[in-house]
Amino acid sequence: MTDPIADMLIRIKNAQIVGQPVVRVPFSQLKFNLAQILEKEGFLGKIEKKGKDVQKYLKINLKYNSNGPAVSDVKRISKPSQRIYLKKEMIKPVKQGYGIAVISTSKGLMTNNEARKQKLGGELMCEIW
Repeated sequence: MTDPIADMLIRIKNAQIVGQPVVRVPFSQLKFNLAQILEKEGFLGKIEKKGKDVQKYLKINLKYNSNGPAVSDVKRISKPSQRIYLKKEMIKPVKQGYGIAVISTSKGLMTNNEARKQKLGGELMCEIW
């Protein structure tokens, strides 16, 4: 698999489209940090690390609103074949403030709003709304 972040985002999106309550994703620290941000922002339910050693995975409880899934769409911006970096001045709101962008900065993963407050730029990983 060449892009594990895109795989995780698409697994979440597809599971929500068919109404699954839970999705399992192979574990990595980057995916765990991304899932924590999505949980904090209200796009996902509870996240748990499961398994041992090679068989570690993330158990992600999906969140639904009264009118459908909490995640309506995701867009992977920076890919392994083309990295996209933004300066602090270039960070813009996603969908007029209804969505978030996840940015990998020198101080770790954070949302576009946090990066703007801390005046940090970095790699634009994905957008979620």
